Amino acid sequence: MKRLIAFLPASISRPVRVLAWLSLVFQVVLIGTGGAVRLTGSGLGCPTWPRCTDASFVSTPEMGIHGVIEFANRMLTFVLALIVIAVFLAVVRYWRERRDLFVLTLLQGLSIPLQAVIGGITVLTGLNPFIVGLHFVISILLVVNATILVYRVYRGPRGNRRTVPLWFLIVAHLASLFVAITVVVGILTTGSGPHAGDEKTPRNGLDAELLQHFHSWPAYVLLALTVVLVVAALVGRLGVTRWALALLAIEAVQVVVGLTQARLGLPPLLVGIHMVLAALLVAAMTALVLSLRSSSNAPESVDDPRELSSVGQPRR
Repeated sequence: MKRLIAFLPASISRPVRVLAWLSLVFQVVLIGTGGAVRLTGSGLGCPTWPRCTDASFVSTPEMGIHGVIEFANRMLTFVLALIVIAVFLAVVRYWRERRDLFVLTLLQGLSIPLQAVIGGITVLTGLNPFIVGLHFVISILLVVNATILVYRVYRGPRGNRRTVPLWFLIVAHLASLFVAITVVVGILTTGSGPHAGDEKTPRNGLDAELLQHFHSWPAYVLLALTVVLVVAALVGRLGVTRWALALLAIEAVQVVVGLTQARLGLPPLLVGIHMVLAALLVAAMTALVLSLRSSSNAPESVDDPRELSSVGQPRR
């Protein structure tokens, strides 16, 4: 045991950062493959759980391509589980010094069985759209978790001092609220649309056309708020500029994809891209919010943009 503990990293190093990035990447990839399962009608490719069939844990030739797609998505969860275990072990040795990393990786670890159970309930309930939506919500929260983890292994523990003017912080948090609203309404919209994961799966009974409009309204408010953030960051030369620009870029692509898919009758490929972009949107918004505060050696408050030249820089 002592040899094993001695083998584990004693501080944040390159392997720890790589593992943190892998946890984030695979959380996003899993959203993409989960979308592929639904969009190809493979949601019941493995019609039971935890086995793929009553007699087999793996898909069988008789199940066809739908069985292969659903089983592959399940296997990807095991890959993510291995990554999560590895990143937890990478921070556990110095958990007293970096409890933030310990808690983040522990939550990721606990999420694996939780997601597995919810995934099983999804299958056993015949792809109930509300259970499917819950599955996606947790996946999005895990993207938030993994983004915080990546940010913290580079920037260190959270500080209490602002790196931006107070009004900018308020607008940024307001934008994050509209990100959450947009994602939630988007989930309900998808649950009312044609991509159920299986042709026999009922929808949530809501008006799909009306929800598409409801989904677009908070998205446009978010876009307007983001433009304000970008302009303010550029004019004030704030340290959060790159995150604001990244957020705006993702939103612009998301708007184009959203409008295009609506006009083309929701083609599966564009819907899948829309889902992955939602995950990237949440990640960018999370990084922006995190960058609003610096380490403990920053000024108490930053209302003069000229004070921001050295605030919020990465720790070396």
